Amino acid sequence: MFTELKFPVPWGHMAAKAWGPLEGHPVLCLHGWLDNANTFDKLIPLLPRGCYYVAMDFSGHGLSSHRPAGCPYHFLDYVTDVCRVAAALQWRRFTLMGHSMGGAVAGMFCFLYPEMVDKLILLESLGFLLAPEDTEAWLKSKRRVIDRLLNLEAKQQPPKARSPEAALQRLLEANSHLTAEGGAILLQRGATETPAGLVYNRDMRARTQSREYFTVDQCVKLLQKIQDRVLIIISQDGLLVPHKLYSRNHFVKALREAFESTLKEIQLVEVPGSHFVHLNEPEVVSGIISNFLTVQNTRARL
Repeated sequence: MFTELKFPVPWGHMAAKAWGPLEGHPVLCLHGWLDNANTFDKLIPLLPRGCYYVAMDFSGHGLSSHRPAGCPYHFLDYVTDVCRVAAALQWRRFTLMGHSMGGAVAGMFCFLYPEMVDKLILLESLGFLLAPEDTEAWLKSKRRVIDRLLNLEAKQQPPKARSPEAALQRLLEANSHLTAEGGAILLQRGATETPAGLVYNRDMRARTQSREYFTVDQCVKLLQKIQDRVLIIISQDGLLVPHKLYSRNHFVKALREAFESTLKEIQLVEVPGSHFVHLNEPEVVSGIISNFLTVQNTRARL
């Protein structure tokens, strides 16, 4: 059983769902890009029952309000969303668990507000968004954000309505790592029924997200501060395939090497499954996460 939550913000509200006893240890769960809080529906019931889990919808996702007209979605806006929800819950210190983009948001929050985070759990995320390989790629990525936002505003197309079957099919086509069951779970919170059919809830502007990038040296220095409090779970067939990193991205390869040489206290676990293993096959990761949540920290503070 879960409870729906709403927190007022200047442009509307932030939505979330919660499991467990209010007095339990607080765990804030952050979903991936264009997903929603339902991504944790099958995992959280398998985790320790003594915790109070809150899975939030980022602004422009799930049941949370879209940002005001004319506003782009900057990566730091999502970090601010976490600040707003934590303040609304009156949480001074808690555990963060994030999947994919949610892991990058969790990592950034942890580095900006280390006094508020006791443990960091990253699912299919290294805690950072991957940097472009060169300056030209960086410039193109920034220009693309602006151009896409202006193009969306110029078109002003209403959301497209689809039949339930077509809406699910479109979601699965865009997310090859999702199963039909997982897609249906995300769609329950990610779409609204209208007379014309299902309409996706997500704000199309969220697709134009402006990212924050780090160098490998910066990543290592930040992670060194909290490495005995970090659990990273990577799927063998996910988006950060460890044995294929050399062919994927220099940044990821270099950071992986840093884990093995400098950041030895980080728990980096490789599991079978896809990018959505926590949703498709939650029992694969639930034991690992449960052990990490229940073990006592070696230090009192970060």
